[in-house]
Amino acid sequence: MAETVEVLVPGGKATAGPPLGPALGPLGINVKAVVDEINQKTAEFNGMQVPVTVTVDDKKNFTIEVGIPPTTALVMKEAGITKGSTEPGALVAGDLPLEAAVRIARMKFDGMLSYDLKSAVKEVLGTCVSVGVTVEGKKPREMIQAVNDGEYDGVLVA
Repeated sequence: MAETVEVLVPGGKATAGPPLGPALGPLGINVKAVVDEINQKTAEFNGMQVPVTVTVDDKKNFTIEVGIPPTTALVMKEAGITKGSTEPGALVAGDLPLEAAVRIARMKFDGMLSYDLKSAVKEVLGTCVSVGVTVEGKKPREMIQAVNDGEYDGVLVA
C-alpha cells in the first residue's frame, strides 16, 4: 500500500529537517534523494512556500508531485514585495502589471473556481485587494470593474 506525505516546503531550499525528515524517515526511503529531487523541481519557486506531495510505494520507490504556490505568494513575487500591506486599501505595498495577473491566472487556472480566463484574472485581482497591491497603478476593485466593462477583453483572450 502506498504512503503519501503532503508538505509545504520553501522552493529550492527543502531540508531533511522538519517537516520532511520526520514524515519520510519512518517510510524507509533515502530522505536526501527525496530532498534533492524536491529542490530540483521547486527551484523556479525560490523564496515561496510550495505544496509538495511525496508518494512512496511498497517497493520503496517514490514519486514527487509539485503543486503551484498560493496566489498570494505569486502576486507578491510578481509585485517584487516580501510582505503585503499592513492596511490593505489604505497603504499600497506594490504594483502589479496586468500581464502578470493574467500569467498568474493561467498558472492557477486548474485549481480555481473560474470557468474562463476573465473570471480567473478577477480572482487574482481580488487577491491583490487583500495583499494591498495595485494593478497598473489602479486600485484592484477599479481594475475588476474595468475588466467587467470589457476594457481589457483584448488582453484576456483565452
